[in-house]
Amino acid sequence: MTAGGLALMVVPLTLADAADAVDRWHRHHRRPQGHQFSLGVLDASRRLRGVAIVGRPTARAFDQHFTVEITRVATDGTPNACSALYGAVWRTAKAMGFRRALTYTQHGETGASLRAVGWQPIAELRPRSGWDTPSRPRPDRGTDKVARTLWEQTAKDAPALPDIAALRDEIRDEIECADCLKPLPIPHGRGRPPRYCSAACRKHAYRARRST
Repeated sequence: MTAGGLALMVVPLTLADAADAVDRWHRHHRRPQGHQFSLGVLDASRRLRGVAIVGRPTARAFDQHFTVEITRVATDGTPNACSALYGAVWRTAKAMGFRRALTYTQHGETGASLRAVGWQPIAELRPRSGWDTPSRPRPDRGTDKVARTLWEQTAKDAPALPDIAALRDEIRDEIECADCLKPLPIPHGRGRPPRYCSAACRKHAYRARRST
């Protein structure tokens, strides 16, 4: 394809080469730890203009062995480089036998590059409070507390994604539930055992009791 008079060619990349480009170009994310595959786009002079890194879904509820997620896309600003990468990722994933590809955009990003090659928005996710948990402490990077849009490409025979109840167990800070944020169980009448609205609420209450 062409971009502003430049011919673009999609090529496979090693994770190391793609991650180096992410370090140079990405505005708010660091390189990921691993990948399923990575792609780049070159111009006619063989200069690298953009990269896409594809891995397993970050939400465990989506990790159904036939789904991949674009974890990073970074370019030097070359027109249409993002669209070339998004389109190539889905073609590559489908050829490898995957039935669904996912990715996220942050609030304020239009998603025009995704729409141009057939990706569809499927959910609006509220900001997370962060990735830090008692079982796995992680630093607050500041980029988690932003609303996001979830996009997908699917094959016709792709199974449906989990419903909202399953997602609450996996992404409890994105799909807000006031009861899940309480340190104590939801009362269920005198003398009856406590009831939780989800497994995430039960785990949250257990961790809160352990911490006190």
